[in-house]
Amino acid sequence: MLRDQERSSTARVVLPARPRKLAKVPFVELADGRLQGVVSSGSDIARVYVSSVSAGSYAFTCSTNNNRPCGGARGSSCKHIGALLTEAVLQYGGERVARYLEVEVSAEELTAQAIADAMTATNPPQGDAHTAAPVFSRFLRHLAYLELPPTTEPLPEMQWFPPTRAVV
Repeated sequence: MLRDQERSSTARVVLPARPRKLAKVPFVELADGRLQGVVSSGSDIARVYVSSVSAGSYAFTCSTNNNRPCGGARGSSCKHIGALLTEAVLQYGGERVARYLEVEVSAEELTAQAIADAMTATNPPQGDAHTAAPVFSRFLRHLAYLELPPTTEPLPEMQWFPPTRAVV
């Protein structure tokens, strides 16, 4: 059954469940049937990892920004996927992340660790690494907006957003 927002041509802005720091996981989203995002490398400031977990199957992928596979994601999920899941719970809340990924956890266990444990118990397969390019592209697009000078004028490419004030 579709909810009202799924029938609407506009999407409401969902505030983060809790504030989060962007240094470790600058980009996280629930999109395309996956939890996906960009995770900073702990050892190289110029390297980031694009990680994702598919809803339902929990198939996971993790690769660098230049499409090299993550050394820690061999047979099981890596620390980048753990960091992505932790930040997703901060951003969206445990209930929404668990529901989106189709993970069965009790209402008392809506933590990133409980969700990860429930997914790991199913022995998830390694996913398709070709999902990294569109995720990284969206991340770069978000970064481009940070370089724009502050303005109250509308951006032409974002005109599909509903107006925030009454138009006279």
